Amino acid sequence: MYKAIARRRSRAVFEALSRNDMDAVMRDVAEDVHHVFPGENAIGGERRGRDALQRWFDREQQLFGDVEFTVERISVKGPPWDMWVAIAWTNRGRTADGEPYANRGSHWIRLHRGKGTEILAYLDTERVTAACERMAAAGIEEAAAAPITS
Repeated sequence: MYKAIARRRSRAVFEALSRNDMDAVMRDVAEDVHHVFPGENAIGGERRGRDALQRWFDREQQLFGDVEFTVERISVKGPPWDMWVAIAWTNRGRTADGEPYANRGSHWIRLHRGKGTEILAYLDTERVTAACERMAAAGIEEAAAAPITS
């Protein structure tokens, strides 16, 4: 039963991300969360802590906020007090410069007693970097900013 709840809540987080509902996305994130988004770009890097993750989401939404996620599959492993959730997804939409964008990837999320303590993204970082470079060239300063770290 707890795995079904974890699957349902994980799907709801990606639906909230597609709606730009950051309160719902951040609701179950631990204070000491560890977040890794690979890539040498404005949203790449590694950060620790809820505040750093909130700043990262603010930037991600500014640059990629018109992108909708489709969850392809979810897998849950472990007991309720220490479980891992793997979410495979695709996304598509438009970036802040109005250009089309699409990617696919997965997130591995560690839940400790229902709170996200680790969020690890795996995706085509070259697509993200190319989109950031294109947005920066169009004058969107945030797209050329240094990664947000703790």
